[in-house]
Amino acid sequence: MSDARNIISNVVIVGGGTSGWMCAAAIARAAPPGVSVTLVESDDIGIIGVGEATIPTLTEFNEFLGISENEMLRQSQGTFKLGIEFVDWLRKGDSYFHPFGFYGRDTPEFAFHQLWLRLRDMAANGNAPAGAAGEISDYNLCTLAAYQGRFSPPQGGNNAILSTMRHAYHIDSTLYGQMLRRYAEERGVRRVEGLIVSVQQDAGQGDIESVTLKDGQVIEGDLFFDCSGFRALLHEGALGVDYVDWSKYLPCDRALAVPTASNGPPVPYTRASADRAGWRWRIPLQHRTGNGHVYSSSFMEQDEAHAQLVAGLDGEMQAEPRPLRFRTGHRRVFWEKNCVAIGLAGGFIEPMESTSIHLAQMGVQRVFTLWPGNGFSDAERAHYNRQMTADYERTRDFIVLHYNATQRDDTKFWRYVANMDIPDTLKEQMEIFRASGRIFPHPDDLFTTHSWLAVMLGQGIDPQRYDALVDRLPADALVQNMGRLKEAVARTATSLPTHQDYIARNCAASG
Repeated sequence: MSDARNIISNVVIVGGGTSGWMCAAAIARAAPPGVSVTLVESDDIGIIGVGEATIPTLTEFNEFLGISENEMLRQSQGTFKLGIEFVDWLRKGDSYFHPFGFYGRDTPEFAFHQLWLRLRDMAANGNAPAGAAGEISDYNLCTLAAYQGRFSPPQGGNNAILSTMRHAYHIDSTLYGQMLRRYAEERGVRRVEGLIVSVQQDAGQGDIESVTLKDGQVIEGDLFFDCSGFRALLHEGALGVDYVDWSKYLPCDRALAVPTASNGPPVPYTRASADRAGWRWRIPLQHRTGNGHVYSSSFMEQDEAHAQLVAGLDGEMQAEPRPLRFRTGHRRVFWEKNCVAIGLAGGFIEPMESTSIHLAQMGVQRVFTLWPGNGFSDAERAHYNRQMTADYERTRDFIVLHYNATQRDDTKFWRYVANMDIPDTLKEQMEIFRASGRIFPHPDDLFTTHSWLAVMLGQGIDPQRYDALVDRLPADALVQNMGRLKEAVARTATSLPTHQDYIARNCAASG
């Protein structure tokens, strides 16, 4: 028999911002009947908001909520994102593009890039016309469309070139959070304004029973979500959950963020430009451009970071650069007792590749697969913590790849990251790819084979050979089919509407 005392009926979310309101909106959409949700936040505490770029999984979250893409972009002044341009990462003066869409067409037997590697090898050895293979980016519609300032959502069946498109967004995260707040409150979520001054716990089990606000108000709950940002008010402050520090792999620990006026139509991609001790981002929105400088305080002082950021801006500053501090890593456990840490309270890798919102999203989604309808199971909490830890570790490996696979040695920072010890899981991925071009991402990996391919090739990891099984394909057919595919991708890219025109027709913000 169920014990009514253990049924989860009161959920309390501590902290707002994007992660808090994502959590509130999702629970309002999917929680069992009879569950009340209270979100506590204080206007006196600022929102971190280190970036405004996202990855394609946010499309799934919006679909889950029933929020249309065009309406979301109108309300958040958003634009489309087809990928990320990386400038000066392999070496100064070099650049490459990490697209969200797919390269060519995989076959049931072979990954597409293995066909390209064989054709490249044939051309190098005089067994195919010189330049027959071209660049791997010639077969990627997202890359060609991004650089031409064009956009379209995916269309057609699996054989259509347009079906290889995949996109995310550039959004004003504050406006997006406000939209989620409206969504959640319309569905019964109660917002309480106030500063939490104490946390009360059960004397026996140590579960959180309530939080007390500065005005004396007591908010009781059965299940708590810590969305209080880096402060981790519940997870660290009350429950004492320690932190797994990854600064030896990811030494950047500071950022400066500043908005600038737009200086032209927004491009459909983020730009990440490597700097002396980190990198700078550029994120175009409809109404402005977001800019920032991520750097390591061990290798650069804030004054220099500020100067580097300002020198690289291409529009008039609309505010003074805002300094931010962070520590890369994650909580030892994400679900402790009756409290789940979401977003920055659970961990932070860094702004590169825009994974922060995604990891908050995964934290919420995984709770629903284990929703504690009648008490808490140690086994289920342990399962959740293993899954979330694995999510963070796999994402960490992908981010570390950008730093470690570099030929730059012009500063102490780049010499450090190029020679640092890296996780064995990443080392294995790099060595396998270097040997034969094979890529084996985990089935739950956020980043696809195509993403690993883009970054490993872009960072100068060149396979020594291709998969020998590809030699089963007739050489003449390979040359002809690859040539036709390359032409079709180029033709499709030039036929797309411009990014600006697509926004104007479908999701332009009013005013």
